[in-house]
Amino acid sequence: MASTEGEERAVYPGSFDPITNGHMDIIRRGAKLFPRILVAVLENPKKATLLSTEERVAIIRDIFKDQPHIEVEAFHGLLTDFTRVRGARAVIRGLRAISDFEYELQMALMNQQLNPDLETLFMMPSARYTFLSSSLVKEVFALGGSVHELVPPIVEQKLREKFASNPESLSS
Repeated sequence: MASTEGEERAVYPGSFDPITNGHMDIIRRGAKLFPRILVAVLENPKKATLLSTEERVAIIRDIFKDQPHIEVEAFHGLLTDFTRVRGARAVIRGLRAISDFEYELQMALMNQQLNPDLETLFMMPSARYTFLSSSLVKEVFALGGSVHELVPPIVEQKLREKFASNPESLSS
């Protein structure tokens, strides 16, 4: 699936386990800068996730089903290879706090080394989401807290299903 001729595409990669309102904020704001956004869901068999890659892709596709300029696809391997094959020249990354910066800077510099034509754009989330992470959402939910204002309804429902079927899911 290469980029539509003449339309610039940016890739927003992540594990999205689960997608949060903070992720959605970055996607929506990125869509104001680029005609097409490809949400790239990382498939990493070495990393234990609560939601399978297929579940994460399906959830994100459902959330953005009425927005054809936002695409969703799973990927594994090097991000630079994925962006090259998909015709993207920009990567969007969110920075919540200064603690994210060092890691993200290293990744951006390595990606630039691997593909000098690939640019990384760092976006700050809206202030109300600066504290938000997928790990925090899972932990709060597992301990009985409300995540209603932190994730889309489909994610909250999926968390209910996962934790109802396996209350120990958080430790995976």
